[in-house]
Amino acid sequence: MILKQVYRESVQRLADAGVAEAEIEAALLLGHVLGYSRAQLFLALEQEIPPRHLSLFNTLLSRRLTREPLAYILGEQEFWSLPFAVSPKVLIPRPETEELLEKIFATVRQDGLPPGPTLDLGVGSGAITVVLARELSDRLVFGVDLSLEALEVARENIRLHQVRQRVFLVNGDWLTPIRPERRFALVVSNPPYIAATTMDALQPEVRDFEPHSALFGGVDGLADIRALASQVHGVLLSGGMFFMEIGADQREAVLKIFSSFPEYDRLQVHFDLAGLPRIFQARRC
Repeated sequence: MILKQVYRESVQRLADAGVAEAEIEAALLLGHVLGYSRAQLFLALEQEIPPRHLSLFNTLLSRRLTREPLAYILGEQEFWSLPFAVSPKVLIPRPETEELLEKIFATVRQDGLPPGPTLDLGVGSGAITVVLARELSDRLVFGVDLSLEALEVARENIRLHQVRQRVFLVNGDWLTPIRPERRFALVVSNPPYIAATTMDALQPEVRDFEPHSALFGGVDGLADIRALASQVHGVLLSGGMFFMEIGADQREAVLKIFSSFPEYDRLQVHFDLAGLPRIFQARRC
């Protein structure tokens, strides 16, 4: 079968299934099976596709037609221009979280941080942990996650990106495994913040495949944010910073929650590139 025909038919099937970027995804699936870049794929469209590759492609395409996320099928997602291993045990890293990290690094460059390590709460795939370790190369990075399976994925990515010597992962529920005497200059989190009541409105890729424990923050989406607000100040050094990704409709609620704790000051919510309030920032007095 000619590769061009396989590509055209798969684009149509993906589009009919409701996949938004059908042409891109068909090319990525075919390239993954054949070991081609997108450029190489389009130069080879007149070639025959070997039967074994066609069989594998059809298997992967069938999975995508059920709306299983492409990243889970490929086992990889690009983040911060780096490849990260992913599995259904972790959330797929998203561009909004890159914006969280960009804001962190811009603030650190401008305002500085006290001496001390960094903490990532809710490690997941390890994307935030790895980028913190790479970009803040003079600091140790600690990461906490409740899921042992997620920590295994994170360890794979930490090995891949060669930051093992400065990253320490701990299993536990938010700050419970952190020793009482440990203090951090920077704490970062991308907690579950989707309201459970909105589940039915989510895309099937998210609702049916990504881990609910990492998505949903209780009925109103704020349960884990409340927990963090009550705990994070206890592990921050004086002048230390806390950054957190939040839902686009949570600005006022999050500011109200954190303003009830006198240990914090300089509360801010920054907007993402889409113009939505997305990045919360606070300082330990």
